[in-house]
Amino acid sequence: MPPRTKRTRQQSLLATIACLATGVAVADEGEIAQVLASRHLMIPVPGVSRAALRDTFTERRGLAAHEALDIAAPRGTRVVAVDDGRVVKLFLSVPGGRTVYQFDPAGNFAYYYAHLDAYAEGVHEGMNVKRGDVLGYVGTTGNAPAEAPHLHFAIFRLGPEKHWWQGDAVNPYPVLNETDPVIGGRIGANRLSVSE
Repeated sequence: MPPRTKRTRQQSLLATIACLATGVAVADEGEIAQVLASRHLMIPVPGVSRAALRDTFTERRGLAAHEALDIAAPRGTRVVAVDDGRVVKLFLSVPGGRTVYQFDPAGNFAYYYAHLDAYAEGVHEGMNVKRGDVLGYVGTTGNAPAEAPHLHFAIFRLGPEKHWWQGDAVNPYPVLNETDPVIGGRIGANRLSVSE
């Protein structure tokens, strides 16, 4: 058996991207994190610094693991797309309340935004979005405590079926970057006012 050669970081990243593009399973969580890091995902709540984020991914919520980040912000604060992609589902659920499911451009990952107070004007299923576009506004819909508005944000690695409701959870905390979107964004640029 020939000796295994050590892959460079770039070779490893390219191999992971190729596997994701073809639907081949990638077992190495570090490689998945590298792919997501290469996407330069932004913090989905403008004005929240990287230092203000707290890794809540492994915390328990009742009997289940949280598998998401909770990003506290005042009610009505804009929620923006972390990456380019497509809105695949707007969904109202008991735990998540008003939610948005967005796929990345290659359809390998789903970004999940939950507890929204409202959707941004014009947001609809099937629409393409750019990183920084406004999707909705921070709220407390679903099972979020009324006195604690926040965005519940999750990332899922999609299976070959590409079901918006099904995937393997990936911790967003290590891959979010502190980058401000273009001021205003293309969609629903204004903050939700109290009267709306």
